[in-house]
Amino acid sequence: MSETQVDQSVRSVLSDPSRAHDRPLRDWQRRALTKYLATRPRDFMAVATPGAGKTTFALRVAAELIADRTVEAVTVVTPTDHLKHQWALASGGAGIPLDSEFSNSDGTTSADYRGVVLTYAQVATHPNLHRVRTERRKTLVILDEIHHAGDAKSWGDAIREAFTPAARRLTLTGTPFRSDDNPIPFVTYEPDADGAQRSRADHSYGYAEALRDGVVRPVIFLAYSGEARWRTSAGDEFAARLGEPLTAEQTARAWRTALDPGGEWIPSVLQAADTRLTQLRRGGMPDAGGLVIASDQKSARAYAKTLHRVSGTEPTVVLSDDPQASDRIARFSESDERWMVAVRMVSEGVDVPRLAVGVYATSASTPLFFAQVIGRFVRARKSGETASIFLPSVPVLLDLASQLEADRDHVLGKPQREKEGWNDRELVEANRQRDEPDNEQPYTALSADAELDQVIYDGSSFGTAAFATTEEEQDYLGLPGLLEPEQVRALLQQRQQQQIQQVHRREQRHKEDVAAREAQEREKAAEQRPQSVQERLKALRKELNTLVSLYHQRTGKPYGVIHGALRRTCGGPPTASASVEQLEERIATLRSW
Repeated sequence: MSETQVDQSVRSVLSDPSRAHDRPLRDWQRRALTKYLATRPRDFMAVATPGAGKTTFALRVAAELIADRTVEAVTVVTPTDHLKHQWALASGGAGIPLDSEFSNSDGTTSADYRGVVLTYAQVATHPNLHRVRTERRKTLVILDEIHHAGDAKSWGDAIREAFTPAARRLTLTGTPFRSDDNPIPFVTYEPDADGAQRSRADHSYGYAEALRDGVVRPVIFLAYSGEARWRTSAGDEFAARLGEPLTAEQTARAWRTALDPGGEWIPSVLQAADTRLTQLRRGGMPDAGGLVIASDQKSARAYAKTLHRVSGTEPTVVLSDDPQASDRIARFSESDERWMVAVRMVSEGVDVPRLAVGVYATSASTPLFFAQVIGRFVRARKSGETASIFLPSVPVLLDLASQLEADRDHVLGKPQREKEGWNDRELVEANRQRDEPDNEQPYTALSADAELDQVIYDGSSFGTAAFATTEEEQDYLGLPGLLEPEQVRALLQQRQQQQIQQVHRREQRHKEDVAAREAQEREKAAEQRPQSVQERLKALRKELNTLVSLYHQRTGKPYGVIHGALRRTCGGPPTASASVEQLEERIATLRSW
């Protein structure tokens, strides 16, 4: 087909409402459609960031293929039941009615439908049934979020068996990468420079490009640190600070202790997130909604109770085994309710455009899951809307947040940890995805407090002063609700410069105060009672954290890097376990820097 013919074909699809719904295509959708119509390949893979409009693009392709009789029927395959109904609603609006109630046991559908919408699990239970259906009529198969076809070997085999006879296959995904070596059916792999097989998309549209086009919202990450304490099954008590260099086991336990509904970390973060939601509602997004992603059902219910107490309103709770889950999500999407709490099932594909505040309260840490969660918040409705995500200050999540705009592929033939690219390989294993709590807890969470550690935007970290947490937290939470990406960056840079100036002034005052206090303490030392070990340790930890914050603001080095350098120089365990002598040595060393 010549370029002129392609252009004419595209214009006909855009201008004829009988062939597709009349909502204008975005630039990326138009480019992808032009590329598709140029060759009309049997297989075509479109990778587009969540919220970019993959469904609209796919339905335009379907309308064109039906109009010129390339295909007679359409089959859509999705990861979840909720998405089945969402696809049926969208396709019906495009003039392509699809049956989302199709049952394997019945195997029939009304002649009024152009095709069916299935789940990957549904296909896997009876691939021969769907192969026969595909062979009977020239069929376009749309495989939505195709990376799910690699969730299990049986799923991949079933998808390949059922849809190999298809006249055309269109694969869609917002997150083509996986953390395993299960090849995805109907995806092309090509050798890269390292000799590994890398997935190849026919058309890609990443988050960075979508952000420039105003298709998605800018995302601001607010990372919360704090000290976590737990007791092992042997009765030993440990403490560690999120964000400080720790072993894999310490990081995992500190992380999950922070997420414990009975501690102080979760209520503090939920309070801050609700404050941010209020700010957005007052600042140009009156229907802005919030979503908390929990690790398991027990935690989800507990978080909902805390949110009810914090916000004064009852949140919507969505659990994976609730038969009314899809209806609950739909009602929440159409309402102006403040909060929804969910376990996993709202992590991908669920369209709630008004979601603008998220709390990542789960121990899941794979790049795929993280990207799916963040994808729930990026869909732009009007210019200037922003999204805010609250998360624990742990290395894996901070790394993923800073690489939000990076494009990824599915790579075969490399170890998982190498593909994920993290230096601390044990950390990846310790924080691997867990959807449900362990049957036997090897430790008991005791307590965890929370404080804003840093703000991440566009790959840059904007630090906060630990000795002025409340002030700096309110500064960031008070960002306007409507800002363009460049305005977000400029405002964060401006506020960081103001913080640095304030820190310099505070540092000078602090030095003067320390000198005066030391003189007074020397004078009163004989009169004062000796401090207990507990009091002395608490005071020294506070002083050390204050000095680390000052050094961070002066040098820009992350807190964890500073603590790590001190430990390498002075030796000894993490701050929470250090002795009085070790803490005094670190304080003296840091002052000398």
